[in-house]
Amino acid sequence: MAQNGSRSMIHTAGCIIIGDEVLGGKTVDTNSAWFAKYCFSLGINLKRVEVIADDESEIIEAARRMSKNYDFVITSGGIGPTHDDITYQSIARAFDLPLVLHKEAFEKMKKFSRPRPGQEKFDYETDSPALKAKLRMIELPYDKKLPDEEQVIFPADDLWVPINVVNGNVHIFPGIPRLFEKMLEGLKPRLLPRLTDPEGKGIYRLLFSTPLPESEVAGYLTELSNKVESKGVKVGSYPRWGKSRNVVTLVGRDQDFMESLVVEVESNVKGRRIQVEGEDDD
Repeated sequence: MAQNGSRSMIHTAGCIIIGDEVLGGKTVDTNSAWFAKYCFSLGINLKRVEVIADDESEIIEAARRMSKNYDFVITSGGIGPTHDDITYQSIARAFDLPLVLHKEAFEKMKKFSRPRPGQEKFDYETDSPALKAKLRMIELPYDKKLPDEEQVIFPADDLWVPINVVNGNVHIFPGIPRLFEKMLEGLKPRLLPRLTDPEGKGIYRLLFSTPLPESEVAGYLTELSNKVESKGVKVGSYPRWGKSRNVVTLVGRDQDFMESLVVEVESNVKGRRIQVEGEDDD
């Protein structure tokens, strides 16, 4: 999957959330859910999401495996200035690359990263523990045989944090949600030409509300699933505990075909099409 990763078509994606704080319950991961919606909107098939510890061996194993298996891989977290931020060094080792201080990222850091309260004496020209810590955030896994623009992407003019691309398809992101989201939005223009649908129209989802319990619609949904499988449409059923109505979904790319099924599905689940889950709750 990683060969010519910066130019090959993107069909599948994988997401690695890195952080002891997520596994320990201190931080609630919202990035994977946001990324799932991002992929869905672009028609990318997100195949796997994993949450792993700040552990070098786990990061190495997950990065290698996902890079091999999926077209577009992201990591989130572990690129800060402290000792437990080990994503860059772990991914560098995963793909036998050195860590290199990226000069353009350093210039952008000096421009956009101002000293915080308590750092009044800090400056970028004087060696200090604080400077060493900051520089950890721009010492990137880097293949000197490849063009810089294939490895380091600045997705926004007002950010110094780069997207570091390793092995052609592993994209390293920060864990801070607002940065994560902004940087992915900034990356979108680079992704669109590599999608099956270059306009990025994505995948369609039709929702149906039904008063019937899942056991009552299971037989029909099995038949429907077999019928539409060849068209790449997936049928889903989702109970809504404590509510009077459940939800049936159709998900796929062939919008016209899916629209042709609406009357049939409404009749067989004794329900109706809805736009938002719960809109017809009692």
